[in-house]
Amino acid sequence: MSTFMSAFADLVEQLADLLRPLFHDSAAAAAIILFTALVRLLVHPLSRAAARGQRARAELQPRIAELRKKHGKDRETLQKAVLELHAQEKVSPLSGCLPSLLQMPAFFLLYHLFSSSTIGGDANALLGHRLLAAPLGGRWADALGDGGLIGAPGLVYLGLFAVVAAVATFNYRRTRRTMAAAAPAAGDEQLPGLASVNRFMPFLSFFTLFTVAVVPLAAALYVVTSTTWSAVERAVLYRDMPGAAPAAAVLT
Repeated sequence: MSTFMSAFADLVEQLADLLRPLFHDSAAAAAIILFTALVRLLVHPLSRAAARGQRARAELQPRIAELRKKHGKDRETLQKAVLELHAQEKVSPLSGCLPSLLQMPAFFLLYHLFSSSTIGGDANALLGHRLLAAPLGGRWADALGDGGLIGAPGLVYLGLFAVVAAVATFNYRRTRRTMAAAAPAAGDEQLPGLASVNRFMPFLSFFTLFTVAVVPLAAALYVVTSTTWSAVERAVLYRDMPGAAPAAAVLT
């Protein structure tokens, strides 16, 4: 593990060296953003597959509506019939989770790297890098203790919180519109446990604010970059689906 961490630290340092002429002392932060973009590019084919799966589920809604009429109030039979229909058409109701799950190792790798004081027995030089005035290995609590809410490090976090809040608000509105458009068919809500997930889903993006506040700044940069990418990506991939927000809405 230490060998792998050392290799990853060297990769971040090399990317930072390449970006230093443009970003100077914030080059390592720019390297993390670039690394995040590369991870998202690798996962993008799965995101496109998830979008196709969502369209396929939308196409099943009329057939699911027929099953609801057929089975009436027999909830158990209806759930079984809906699951069988998804299996028959090779459509997974949870296929959209895969891209997010595959990104978790990259996040935890950055979290561990910038939470460790040593790498392979040597001092972790990456902890000396900064995003403007905020250390990449620091947390929001550290920034509050170093100048307060509007101190130089605190302002960096306020900027990140502003980006996260804007993206979360966009995602909340888009998700609510999408779910409202799909509500008349009410097919997915018959899947066991999925109705509760759907009620909770619009608020998930706001939990990113908590994540950014408690993890090292380097990992927070990964989260902010990835969630912003997701908002733009989903706006484009789902632009022709009922209730989906237009891609231009991301920029406003």
